[in-house]
Amino acid sequence: MTTILGLSGSLRRASLNSGLLRAAADAAPEGVTITIGDIAQVPLYDGDLEAASGIPPAVTTLTDQLAAANGLLLVSPEYNNGVPGVLKNVIDWMSRGQGMAVFKGKPVAVIGASPGNFGTAHAQSHWLPVLRMLATRPWWEGRLMVSRAGDLFDDQGNLTDDKTRERLAEFVAGFAGSIGGGRS
Repeated sequence: MTTILGLSGSLRRASLNSGLLRAAADAAPEGVTITIGDIAQVPLYDGDLEAASGIPPAVTTLTDQLAAANGLLLVSPEYNNGVPGVLKNVIDWMSRGQGMAVFKGKPVAVIGASPGNFGTAHAQSHWLPVLRMLATRPWWEGRLMVSRAGDLFDDQGNLTDDKTRERLAEFVAGFAGSIGGGRS
């Protein structure tokens, strides 16, 4: 059994990227589970908060989920040609304390959906220095950028396009196949 932790970098209720993550979980092949992590309760990183209260429970939950997973799937929106602050904040919190160890060598894939013409090409590239710093193992064999996503999802953020669903299923199968069943 291969387990992948999936994190969507959007807090919006009808988020295209959260919908893409849900569709990825549905498209996972037999023997692969994508656990969808909840980032909504993660506060903005504050060293004073960390010193006074330690790591917030929502961060501990995500870090434990990542430690138990064989891989990490970041579903990243693109804001102003870069990574979304909310998802970067979550990764920053997760890397505190012993968190760096859970990232080391962890297979990671990045996908995303955007209403624009270029998908999330810039955001995906901007994740690379972060993933390098965390000593992860990015999956280079696949890339999935969903462009003009407003036409491919319904009003609740659910993927409705069969061609995109097929591409997503191929991507998830490829990433899961590169991970294998063992823990990284």
